[in-house]
Amino acid sequence: MDKKKLDFKGIHAGAEKATGFWGKTKAKVVNAIDQNDDGELNVKDVTIVADTIGNAAKKTASALKDNLEERNREMERKLLQPIFVEDLDGADFFMSKLIRITDIDKKRAESEVCQGSIGFISPQKELRVVNLFSDKIDAFGLSFYPDKNSEIYYVDPSDRDRYIALDDYFSFLKVARVSELQKIAQDLGAKHFKVTYKERRASFSKNNVKAKANVKALRDGGSANAEHDMAANDVSTVEIAAEATFPGHEPVEPALKYLQRDPSIQALVAMRMDEKAPLSHQKYTLNLSNSSGIKEKDAIKIDAALKAMKISGDATVTSEAKNEARRFFEYEIDF
Repeated sequence: MDKKKLDFKGIHAGAEKATGFWGKTKAKVVNAIDQNDDGELNVKDVTIVADTIGNAAKKTASALKDNLEERNREMERKLLQPIFVEDLDGADFFMSKLIRITDIDKKRAESEVCQGSIGFISPQKELRVVNLFSDKIDAFGLSFYPDKNSEIYYVDPSDRDRYIALDDYFSFLKVARVSELQKIAQDLGAKHFKVTYKERRASFSKNNVKAKANVKALRDGGSANAEHDMAANDVSTVEIAAEATFPGHEPVEPALKYLQRDPSIQALVAMRMDEKAPLSHQKYTLNLSNSSGIKEKDAIKIDAALKAMKISGDATVTSEAKNEARRFFEYEIDF
């Protein structure tokens, strides 16, 4: 059998080579993990690495938590729709025609996203309603009639920054328009004027075709003669709303508010201001529905919104709007 001598020198050289490799590898590992720069691997190094990984995980978890919380806050903002002072000047904000004055509710008082809010928006059926907190009303820069003590208000048709308590809305506009007719007579230099308030009875039959035609003529154009053909029993209310005598003077063009879109009043002013066609006497029929800020279609939406908000009264806005459609002024003026 061949006797082979063990090459101890080779083995030793290989061992040294392997040891050198391991030494370099160990050095790299030590350098990579040695967190306290003592040249050794120990429990402190492992702890530091674990803390580093833990901090990264904590930051990731914190970021996820913050993101989730912001999403929840955004959802809450969309649900509660708070209004802040800075929102009032925003291009996307506008006051609704129907508004409500109310105290802040428990849900919004405790909500983080509503802190510092002055009101909120609530979609009600087909209407968007701006709710004003009772202790923050002044921030909106609005005026109210008769005061700020009512709950529901509707915008004044002649002033976008003025709101009228809904319970007083139609009666207020009646008085306001009578006062305006008086001022028109004064400005135009009238010697005498009279405003008669009338209301047609509700019709439950179609027998009186002529009366129906006259009513339509009144609604469509405010004809000065159409009402005269109506039978006396077609009118349920007759009231002298205003009458006065003046010495008369040269006309001054009046500033129109509630009656600025009424074609009869526009024609009266134009004729009186025309020096080439002097006017001595004129009589008009002015339908109140032409200058009312609430039409029947608007009233239906308002009633639906009030019902959704669980606010109800003795009468509906729709019924009052229908009554308004039957009311008119007879305006007689002499120069």
